[in-house]
Amino acid sequence: MAKKSIKVQATASVANVSCGFDCIGYAISEPSDLLTIEKQNKPGVEITISGSKTDSIPTKSEKNTAGKAILSLLNALKCDQGFKVHIEKGIPPGSGLGSSAASAAAAVIGVNELLDNPFELDDLLIHGMAGEAVASGGFHADNIAPALFGGMILILSYDPLDILQLSVPEKLISTTVLPEFTINTLEARNMLPERVPLTSAVEQASNLAGFTLGLHKCDFDLMGRSMVDLFAEPVRAELIPGYYAVQKAAMNSGAIGCGIS
Repeated sequence: MAKKSIKVQATASVANVSCGFDCIGYAISEPSDLLTIEKQNKPGVEITISGSKTDSIPTKSEKNTAGKAILSLLNALKCDQGFKVHIEKGIPPGSGLGSSAASAAAAVIGVNELLDNPFELDDLLIHGMAGEAVASGGFHADNIAPALFGGMILILSYDPLDILQLSVPEKLISTTVLPEFTINTLEARNMLPERVPLTSAVEQASNLAGFTLGLHKCDFDLMGRSMVDLFAEPVRAELIPGYYAVQKAAMNSGAIGCGIS
């Protein structure tokens, strides 16, 4: 008998990892979103939301990351099945921890399951990205890919889409600090410069290469030396009161790196 409803949990994610702007991200075990999805007898996607700090999240399906992801999937299938979706937000919006991506990931996983899995997991990524674009203003996978696949992900290419799973050293620990304020994803992206100096681009590419090699070799010192962000951190640090003091405290306490997710 075909399922009529499903609950799907999707965890938060950390993107950029200092030197990997828009191309590296990894999943973390908590916090997470929980979506309850059920079929309904009319077309369309109806969305309700609960949880803290959710007043700013739109419930209109075309404006909601979960709703848009579902609509993208249904459009690809030319399917008019309707769904009710309730989102229990455990990942605060604007937290920098892939809140919008988690909802989109859980949405496509759940709907795909209720439709008897017409898509493989790899195929769901593009629909999750369509949902994520509602919040970020562009197609990028450094949060949605870890939310879907888990682990640490490298986006080698967006056209064509080419996603690689990176090895993660067993003793590598990630500590996430969540301040009590919100930064809008689209506004944070709009702050970034459209061009960067050639020397910065070369250094950032070297850092990314060093970081991925450090992962492969379990070389924490190399990873730490490589975790320098020349693109986003110089601009976005201004949005976080006391950021450099926190970074200094983390490094003085023995962290190999500290950056903005």
